[in-house]
Amino acid sequence: MHTPIPDAELRARRERIVLDHFADEVRQDFDAVLSTFPHPRYELIATGHVFDGHDDVRRYYAQSRQAFPDQRSEIIQLRHADDAVVVEFWLLGTHRGNLNGLPPTGNPFRCRMTAFFLFDGDRLACERIYYDSLSMLRQLLAGLPAERRHQAIEALLGDARAPATATA
Repeated sequence: MHTPIPDAELRARRERIVLDHFADEVRQDFDAVLSTFPHPRYELIATGHVFDGHDDVRRYYAQSRQAFPDQRSEIIQLRHADDAVVVEFWLLGTHRGNLNGLPPTGNPFRCRMTAFFLFDGDRLACERIYYDSLSMLRQLLAGLPAERRHQAIEALLGDARAPATATA
């Protein structure tokens, strides 16, 4: 079944929510970010991580900003779909804290990503993020001695059966 493209007013309301959401994340005003969702939910497709509900999403913010305290984004393009706003953006930051067992490398990264902001009417239901984790990992590990790179990769892979935590 095909749902028609939303009217201009609904598209404008959705776009404002998404732009405010991005701006609040960059400012690290997470109360404001959370207020853009009735029920916050993030899905990081590259890692399979899902953060569902206020407490879970707050943990995601804390973990990702511990690893990348200067994390920020730059919007490249914004598009509208039937039930979503799709944003292509650069995510940037410097690896200053632990990332899933990977000790800080001090390396900066710049990774092109796409986020689908899924809506139910004019209510944000989910942010689903797609990115190339290998592109990010290459930048984080650049310049490390081979032995340290191997240790870092082992730490990141860990036990594949173990539950995962936040990545980006």
